[in-house]
Amino acid sequence: MRKEETVKILLRNKLSLIGLAIIAGLILMAILAPVLAPYPDQALGEPNLQERLQPPSRTHLFGTDHMGRDILSRVIYGARTSLLMGFSVVALALLIGVPLGLMAGYFSGKTDLVIMRVTDIFLAFPPLLLALLIATSLGRGMTNAIVALAISWWPWYTRLARGMAISVKERPYVEASKAMGISDWKIMLRHVLPNSLSPIIVQATMDMGSAILEAAALSFLGLGVQPPTPDWGLMVSEGKDYFLNYWWYPVFPGLAIFITVMAFNLLGDAVREVIDPRLRRRLL
Repeated sequence: MRKEETVKILLRNKLSLIGLAIIAGLILMAILAPVLAPYPDQALGEPNLQERLQPPSRTHLFGTDHMGRDILSRVIYGARTSLLMGFSVVALALLIGVPLGLMAGYFSGKTDLVIMRVTDIFLAFPPLLLALLIATSLGRGMTNAIVALAISWWPWYTRLARGMAISVKERPYVEASKAMGISDWKIMLRHVLPNSLSPIIVQATMDMGSAILEAAALSFLGLGVQPPTPDWGLMVSEGKDYFLNYWWYPVFPGLAIFITVMAFNLLGDAVREVIDPRLRRRLL
């Protein structure tokens, strides 16, 4: 995969560039939140009751909430929480799902049967519903929400990794490695895993937006991030009761969620075009 070809494909897809720029901006915003936020103390929960529910103005570009806190500052800090939860959910789901899928596909037999039957049990439930049940059992909090979402997501990566492992293990270089006496675990790490990564990376990139959205849903329902920690889903939940008279309260954090999810979906399309050989040939 030549760098020039990758750049050429990305430049052709303007929407992908927009998504990549938005994500880069969000990551930068999360890192520099203490510098960018106009009112860092309010972002972290300090009340300012003298200015509660003020409309957007020069002083407060996004207005203020029911505690008088600057919504722009809380949206900026909320990027930290939302991105952290999204990355954590996908990473944990990958760590659980991919090794199980590779073992199921490579070893087949009883190993495949046991792993895939357990996977089917988890897949029988809608992911968000299963996450709600797990989060309710574990209790409220960001860590528990991450664990709940990861447990509900790992089966999808298991099925994807299993399919790739079944395809890769039949290739000549794997058969040659077996004939040379190389152990199964080394073959999995050196050959099966690297050659199975492309669709997994694409899926993980596209899942980032969904992970952020579902994490926001748990916070909205009171099972995720707890106040006064700034979080977009929590802010929408707090602002829903004020929507008719103070529209800015839930609208701006809601827009932040929408833009972030859209950006990751656009980036996922770009990654798919770059990695998939058939799409590369068509685009070049």
